[in-house]
Amino acid sequence: MKVGVIGTGLMGRPMAVKLQQAGYEVIAYNRSAEKLQPLADVGIAIASSPLEVLSSSECTVLMLTDRAAIAETILSQAAISGLSGRTIIQMGTIAPEDSKEIAREVVEAGGNYLEAPVLGSIPQVKDGTLLLMVGASKDEFQRWLPLLQTFGPEPLYLGPVGSGAMVKLAMNQLIGSLTTAFALSLHVIQQEGIDIEAFMQLLRQSALYAPTFDKKLQRMLDSNYSNPNFPVKHLLKDSNLFLRVAEQMQLDASLISGVTQVLQTACDRGYMDEDYSALFEGVFIREF
Repeated sequence: MKVGVIGTGLMGRPMAVKLQQAGYEVIAYNRSAEKLQPLADVGIAIASSPLEVLSSSECTVLMLTDRAAIAETILSQAAISGLSGRTIIQMGTIAPEDSKEIAREVVEAGGNYLEAPVLGSIPQVKDGTLLLMVGASKDEFQRWLPLLQTFGPEPLYLGPVGSGAMVKLAMNQLIGSLTTAFALSLHVIQQEGIDIEAFMQLLRQSALYAPTFDKKLQRMLDSNYSNPNFPVKHLLKDSNLFLRVAEQMQLDASLISGVTQVLQTACDRGYMDEDYSALFEGVFIREF
C-alpha cells in the first residue's frame, strides 16, 4: 500500500520512516523542501506538490501545525481534486471544531477523514509506542487500525471526529500545567537554597509525583533546552487552543491562561524553538 505523509518536521519525518520500515511504500511532501532530504536519503519518494501525494496514495497522514497549514496544502484549489476516493489521517494537534470542519470539506470533495493525534515524541515514534487518540466512524477506525498500529500498539477509539482532538488538547493542557507548576516549585527551592535532590526525593515518594518532573529536571537546572522533542511555540499554540475551548464551555480558564502567559514570556525571551522545559525561563516576571 502506498501512504502519503504531508508535514515532515520533528514528528512527521520519523513517522514517515516508521511507515517505510513497516513495509508501506511512502511518498512525502513538506512545504520547506530542505526537510525532505533526510527522507530521500533513506529511499522515500519525494513529491513536488500536495496533489501528487494525494493522488498517488490510498491514504495520506497529515502532521501539520494547524488548520491554516492543512488548508494551504490539501484544501487548496490546486490540491483538493486529489481527495476524491482517498483517506486523510490527521495526526497533528488542532481544535476539535477545526477538525470537524476539515472533515466536512474532505468528505464534500469525495474523500474520507479520521483524526488520530498522538501523545509522545520522537523516541516513541521510533519505538512504535505512541498513544493514539482516534476520532472517526467505527468503520474507518477498523479499516485503518493496522496502519495506526505502526505508531502505537493500542490506538484508542474515542468516538466521532472531534473526540480525539478534544482529548489531545486535554492531554497537552496537562503537559503545560504540570510542567509550569513544577518549574515554580523548583524556582522557590533554588532561591531558598534548599537541597534540590532532597526535595526531589520527597516528591518522588509522594502522590504528587509525575515522571515528567524528572525528565525535565536536568534541562531546567542546566538551562539546556536544545534538541527539542516538543518546542515551546507548539505548546503555546496548543495551550491557546485549549484556552479557547475552555472559554467556549464557560469554564474558569484562569489556570491555563497563566500557563499560556508563562509560555509566551519564554517565547518572547528567545526560547520559542527550544524544548518546552524552557518555560522555566518564563516563570520570572522580569529577566535578571
